[in-house]
Amino acid sequence: MPEISTFYGLIVLMNFKDHSPPHFHVWYGEYKTIVTIKDGIVKGEMPQRALKMIFDWLESHRIELMEDWELSQKSEALKKIE
Repeated sequence: MPEISTFYGLIVLMNFKDHSPPHFHVWYGEYKTIVTIKDGIVKGEMPQRALKMIFDWLESHRIELMEDWELSQKSEALKKIE
């Protein structure tokens, strides 16, 4: 699973040709979660403070995430996101 961003110990990843809805994965220590790009629905467990950082990051990078999602569906190289 390609890593597209890291910040404050959070690792953001996206699978190639993954199932809908568009989403990304976040790993943080022993925690793993999936977050939808459009509405921020979370599946999995994550500390509350880490979730706040993820949601803030999502708001700032939603367009870039959708661009990476479209690339991932075509199995093309994903762009790193700050």
